[in-house]
Amino acid sequence: MTGDTPAPAAMRNEYAADLGLTEADLAADWHTQFDSWFADAVAFGLPEPNAMVVGTADSAGRPSGRTVLLKGYDPEGFVFFTNHLSRKGVEATANPYASLVFPWFPMQRQVVVAGRVEQVDRATSEAYFASRPRGSQLGAWASPQSQVVSGRAVLEQRYQEAAERFADRAEIPTPSHWGGLRVQPESVEFWQGRAGRLHDRLRFRRVDEGGWIVERLAP
Repeated sequence: MTGDTPAPAAMRNEYAADLGLTEADLAADWHTQFDSWFADAVAFGLPEPNAMVVGTADSAGRPSGRTVLLKGYDPEGFVFFTNHLSRKGVEATANPYASLVFPWFPMQRQVVVAGRVEQVDRATSEAYFASRPRGSQLGAWASPQSQVVSGRAVLEQRYQEAAERFADRAEIPTPSHWGGLRVQPESVEFWQGRAGRLHDRLRFRRVDEGGWIVERLAP
C-alpha cells in the first residue's frame, strides 16, 4: 500500500443494528418483493439503481463478470440488452445460465439472482433499440464488443463510418447481432446487512413442482 491508503483488511463498516429482514417481511413472491426493494432503491437516490453485475461462464466453466443495466423485469425474469457476439453473449449461448447481483450498498442491501438465460423475442429487442438515443444506436453498430482493437482511433473510425452509413435514415435498424437476454430466475436472494455480520439472507427458490419456497441462509 502507498500513502495514507489503509490496507483492505483494515477496512470495516458496521451495519445498522435496527435493520433486518424477517420471513414475515417478505412479499408473497420474489417479483413483488423485488419490485418493492427496487422502488426503495430509486427513492433512496442511488446512482443507477438498475446497475447489476452479470456473471456468466464459458462451456468449460471459466467465469466472467461485468456491470450491465437492467432494462426490464416481470414475473418471467430480468432483461438486459447486449451484443450477442460479446463475451457475455457468447457465454450465455454456450452455457445458458447466469447470475445477477444488485449491489445496493448504501442501503445495506443486495439482491442475488441465479437462473437460466434465453434470448427475448426479436420484436422486443427492436422496440427497445428504437427507444435508444441515436448515438447509442450508432455505437451498437460500431463496437465489436469484447474483441481486441488496436486503439481508440479504430472505434472512432467505425463510429464515423456508421454515422455516414445511416446519415440519410431517420431510423437506424437493429443490428442482427444485438438484442435482449432474459435471466429466468431459479433463485432470488434478498440480503439485508445486520450488526455483527449476522446478515439476513432470505431466498426464494424454485422447486421441481413449479412453485417456490423461501429459505433462510446463514450469513
